Amino acid sequence: MRRSRTDEFMEFASARSGHLFRSACLLTSGDVHLAEDLVQETLGRMYALWGRASRIGNPAGYAQTVLVRTFLSHRRRRSATERPLGELPDRVTDNGDDPALRIALLDALAALAPKDRAVVVLRYWEDRSIEETADALHVSSAAVRTRSVRALAKLRERLGGSIAEFAAR
Repeated sequence: MRRSRTDEFMEFASARSGHLFRSACLLTSGDVHLAEDLVQETLGRMYALWGRASRIGNPAGYAQTVLVRTFLSHRRRRSATERPLGELPDRVTDNGDDPALRIALLDALAALAPKDRAVVVLRYWEDRSIEETADALHVSSAAVRTRSVRALAKLRERLGGSIAEFAAR
């Protein structure tokens, strides 16, 4: 019984870790090291409750929720505001990506408050509904709509009126 539980979890973790990592990178504004830590902590928490996973209707969605909550918990810590200076962190880019666009978007996301960033990532990257996002963040649907509108306005302000200038490159 114990072996099959571990095998099931390993299969789940292998299938979802890439997606969780991409979401974590967006939440952390490109800090791949913190993103790795968040994914590891998320998968650890998921493993601890994996025996009860049969009661979870959507383990992948639940893992995303755990990731966001872990990120927000991390942001509340005093040490979360410490950032190394000097060099840009190592960033992996595909040949098809535009580095200037990627850096501009990650910098704009970094300028948002953690909860605003979480709303943007859940709503527009994860394509979750307002209700699902509200559920994941333990806030009302109205709060998600308000944060979404304000966060998008801040992103537009930071990136200029349109992102088209970056996309045209």
